[in-house]
Amino acid sequence: MAEEEANDKVIYELVDEVRKTGVVKRGINETTKAIERGKAKFVVIAKDVDPKEIVMHLPVLCKEKQVPYAYVSSKHELGRRAGIEVAASSIAILDFGDYEEEAKKIIEKVRVKEEEKVEKKE
Repeated sequence: MAEEEANDKVIYELVDEVRKTGVVKRGINETTKAIERGKAKFVVIAKDVDPKEIVMHLPVLCKEKQVPYAYVSSKHELGRRAGIEVAASSIAILDFGDYEEEAKKIIEKVRVKEEEKVEKKE
């Protein structure tokens, strides 16, 4: 649980920093379009979306288009960090802006953790 919270914190900070100088699309529809058009560089999906079916297609689409993605625990916090006053079920980062190098390190770290989770389940 603590590891998950630390992971969330890193991803929220990434979104917070990127929105200042980069390009972030907010919401399911914008995220889906960005992935399909090949513009998304990183996708963040909230776990507390209800019903879950709203975001179920995103991981599949990300894998198909080879876009790295990660989960965070709160759609409200994700929306706030993305610069809106309402919850965001997902966001897509199109441009990291001045945060490019740091973002790549964070994404690689998150990707490794996700792969370890998948290996443990198998």
